[in-house]
Amino acid sequence: MTHQQENNRLHGLTLERILIELVEDYGWEELGKRININCFKSDPSIKSSLKFLRKTAWARKKVEALYLKYE
Repeated sequence: MTHQQENNRLHGLTLERILIELVEDYGWEELGKRININCFKSDPSIKSSLKFLRKTAWARKKVEALYLKYE
């Protein structure tokens, strides 16, 4: 299994760490423009966004894809 994870650039990163880095680099407003999700636009917070992203696979994939693009 380690061999499979060698090529996974997200391995070892938590969703929280990814979100924090994106917010630090883009800010909530820009993040909401890049990924059209209400939790980024309406009274955003790390806690509420994580709650939504953990239950919503399509949104989490968009966040991860943006992170990989940014990296």
